[in-house]
Amino acid sequence: MTVPPNPQSIFTMVDTKVKNDEPGSKAMKWCSSQWRRIFAELVSTCGLLLLGCMTTIPIDGVPYQQPLYSPLGFGFVVMFNIQIFGHISGAHMNPSVTLASVLWGATSILTAIAYFIAQCTGAILGYGILLFMSPVDLSAGGVCVTQVHHALNVWQGLAVEVALTSTLNFLNCGVWDPVNKNKQDSVPVKFGLAIAGLSLCGGPLTGASMNPARSLAPALLTGLWRDHWIYWVGPFIGAVLPTLLYKYVWLKKEDSVIVSPGVPIISS
Repeated sequence: MTVPPNPQSIFTMVDTKVKNDEPGSKAMKWCSSQWRRIFAELVSTCGLLLLGCMTTIPIDGVPYQQPLYSPLGFGFVVMFNIQIFGHISGAHMNPSVTLASVLWGATSILTAIAYFIAQCTGAILGYGILLFMSPVDLSAGGVCVTQVHHALNVWQGLAVEVALTSTLNFLNCGVWDPVNKNKQDSVPVKFGLAIAGLSLCGGPLTGASMNPARSLAPALLTGLWRDHWIYWVGPFIGAVLPTLLYKYVWLKKEDSVIVSPGVPIISS
């Protein structure tokens, strides 16, 4: 049975619509829907710097860090964070990944700006906590500060960061591809191993940052800014190039996508 609305209810509906269209109301609605995701980015990036950089602290009685120690440490931390926060915010923990997500069309510009701020804030907070907890002076030795190896010039260092970040974002695009939407269970392990592998490749050359927020926090809190621009320009180039290439060359646009046996056809 349909009951016609009375005049009072009509006025109430109109008044509610007007209020909902007010700028302040829109801002409150956006904050209400997004704050959990933004907070997840802050906490996950804080954990990345706190626990990841903890693996770079010199150990008593060991003259140098073992080659696998820090790469595996960062890889495991990334794996933990994606498992915990991936379904909430995507667990980007990285402005270059967020930029790639914007270009892919999965994240709005407004949300991306909030993510950038949260990631940088979380990174600074995480490294700051580590400074307080560390038994050694991290700033004196530049512990966990990403710097280009003295045998490389700045352009070689930039190329290394572009190559590493491009590989990371190719992996992101592969995971975001609708063809793989039913293959998400192992994503934390994939990214954890990818970060470990890329860190082994580029760690001795540039520190294998691939992440402006990860490089910003140690540089800011230790005052070591040498060649710091590389760790912004390189990762951002490494976000733009592979994302656009994958999106416009390999991402299928047909109404149906033919995939391997056992994987359902996905409508794009």
